[in-house]
Amino acid sequence: MLLCAVIGSGIMADALSGGNTGLALLANTLVTVFALYVLIEVFGPVSGAHLNPLITLVFTFFEPTNQQSRAQRVRIAAVFIAMQLAGAVAGAWLAHLMFDLPVLQASAKLRASPGLWVAEAVATGGLIFVILRSCAVGVHAKASVLVACYIGAAYWFTASTSFANPAAVLGRMLSDSFAGIAPASALAFVAAQCVGALLGVALNRAFKPT
Repeated sequence: MLLCAVIGSGIMADALSGGNTGLALLANTLVTVFALYVLIEVFGPVSGAHLNPLITLVFTFFEPTNQQSRAQRVRIAAVFIAMQLAGAVAGAWLAHLMFDLPVLQASAKLRASPGLWVAEAVATGGLIFVILRSCAVGVHAKASVLVACYIGAAYWFTASTSFANPAAVLGRMLSDSFAGIAPASALAFVAAQCVGALLGVALNRAFKPT
């Protein structure tokens, strides 16, 4: 549903904005923020609302929140990530179906430059930091608001419009629309996101009391 919201709102915004890219991006941002908030509120109590493989990996290897063994956490993470990737693909296809577009597509929108890679590292690092800090005592109940607001802001202060999620890269790679990313650009985006995730973990640890 997250990728359906991102891609579907991008298609709608592009069609209705009359070529005004800023207006289209604003509409795309608002829908993403609203969808994120709702999805985290709805699925948080069920599964922790893991919509992002990097979040799953961080909680599996760096910041475990339960007493399960490492092997158990790895098995659960593998299932989560498989579902996240499958959901991203399904979301892209569902958006195409709703707008009467060919279901199977590949984006032609190249997004490749050092600035975009730095932006993705910053966007992802900030997201991981916000999520980990939201686990602090007294803040956890605000996680959905904090995450949604951060992503909404990062849409505008990062040059990449803050994908910050490898599953989002996959879904958007399969849509030749306003929100798309060309397959040739995808690997560098994911690599930058992985670097950003590690930076987010390090930043969070720097803020922990000694």
